[in-house]
Amino acid sequence: MTSQDSLTSIGAARVAVAALLDGGVRHVVVAPGSRSAPLAYALAEAEAAGKVLLHVRIDERDAGFTALGLALATEAPAAVVTTSGTAVGNLLPAVMEANHAAVPLIVVSADRPEELHGTGANQTTTQLDLFGEHVRFAVDVAAGDSPQRATATALYAATGALEDTPPGPVQVNLAFRDPLVPEHGDTLPAASGHSVFHYDAGPQALDLAPAPTSLPERRTVVLAGHDAGPVAEAFARAHGLPLLAEPSSNARFGPNAVGPYRILLEHFGPESATPIERVVLFGRPTLSRPVSALLARETVETAIYEPVPVAWYQAGRRREQPMDTLPGLAAFSGRGSSEWLDSWLLAGAAAQHALDGILAGEPAVGPSVGATVWEHARGKLVLGSSNGIRDVDLAGQPHPDPIATVYANRGLAGIDGTLATATGIALGSGRETTVLVGDVTFLHDAGGLLLGHGEPVPDLRIVVLNDSGGAIFGLLEHGAVHESGAYGTAVERLFGTPHSVDLSALAAAYGVGHQVVSTTAELAAALKAPLKGRTIVEVRVDRVGLRGLHARIRSAVSAAVGQVLTA
Repeated sequence: MTSQDSLTSIGAARVAVAALLDGGVRHVVVAPGSRSAPLAYALAEAEAAGKVLLHVRIDERDAGFTALGLALATEAPAAVVTTSGTAVGNLLPAVMEANHAAVPLIVVSADRPEELHGTGANQTTTQLDLFGEHVRFAVDVAAGDSPQRATATALYAATGALEDTPPGPVQVNLAFRDPLVPEHGDTLPAASGHSVFHYDAGPQALDLAPAPTSLPERRTVVLAGHDAGPVAEAFARAHGLPLLAEPSSNARFGPNAVGPYRILLEHFGPESATPIERVVLFGRPTLSRPVSALLARETVETAIYEPVPVAWYQAGRRREQPMDTLPGLAAFSGRGSSEWLDSWLLAGAAAQHALDGILAGEPAVGPSVGATVWEHARGKLVLGSSNGIRDVDLAGQPHPDPIATVYANRGLAGIDGTLATATGIALGSGRETTVLVGDVTFLHDAGGLLLGHGEPVPDLRIVVLNDSGGAIFGLLEHGAVHESGAYGTAVERLFGTPHSVDLSALAAAYGVGHQVVSTTAELAAALKAPLKGRTIVEVRVDRVGLRGLHARIRSAVSAAVGQVLTA
């Protein structure tokens, strides 16, 4: 391109925005900055024309996770725009999560022109390939060049259109020269009004034909990990197999689902009368060591349903046999005998009864809070990492039918950006959304509560299990170290991270509603209350004794299940 053919910065930005729209982007999160100003103006024009919805965030990390949530909820690519320098680096956590979770997150980063690189110019650094292997595609577009082809290719890569490549994040790095503002006489087009269209029929069950009687009977279980989808439930039901489903599988429902499965696995271990022979895996299992131990057991044959490429593991690094068709998977799994399925359902019922009995004698604690949120959440449910999702996995009783669509950042299972992700999910779906987090996760992303004047406000209920620190480490080996006293107060300080933050004051500062509940009955009432805008429901609990509570649960469940299986 000659200098005469060179695009102005605002012209190049308009081309880039048009390419984003052509590629299906309908939500863009913008972090303010000068070098990215051409993109901001071009996006403002597109928004005025009713072609895109903009969301403005001053914190790039939260901007990235908001875009991540928007992409999850809409099942379409969402973009995030930043200026140059450290602004781009703040997107790394969201990009890493999007990589491992196969989410089409489009990073559009503004940059200084080539002649300013290496000169010590302000906010100038190497931005291309900043995200390394975490993006499916990264491209530099020189100042004055058309970004149309680069942006279109990025959308192609982000949405999984490249052969043998799952969807995921991409980076389009656009260099702009001065002037960075519209030309004299340019104005916003006449506002056409936003025709925001949300179609969401809610989670739906699937139906598969019953397994043919020619299939052999086998002691197989269906394990549904994160993002397995309702096909896992349908497969288990059609083949008469027990369904062991994590909460974010969106398969934790139906007649074959077993709630507290992870504390039942030892009762169907290699020394039992009826050991598990095979495992059929849907999605990605992330939550418990008993499940990891089951999948690693050499006496158990395993297969994974993988109809499309996935992002969470490298080929050849896992022992499961990949299968891309349901008939092939059925040939591997066989069908379950009525005795096999009944033994799991009876054991699951006994375990649930014993678990509920223990929790009924306790004040509000993590598992009972998780179970209550699971029971009452409707629309969209977001589960934070750490204990929250594990509490639901332990105590959340499967529904007969799917009730809420469940999300969780399980790509890398970090606590980063959880409130921003939930905000993006609520805004993208237009549905009531509940997010369950611990206090540390909440505080880590307190900035996610900040919405500027005039920004769209989601219908978002934030349930905070506040035990004044990080409880999950007390349930791991570190809890035993703490109880031994060998390291004094070091475990509490380094892992428990105690604090005394006033969440009500924090909520008031951000203009968010707040209430405190102390019982599961009060929590249930709060969850059933009409929701408009944002509110925080704080559940204050004590993490002292949590390790002992889990020990009592395991003991009670073991006794109850032992009686059922030997009857």
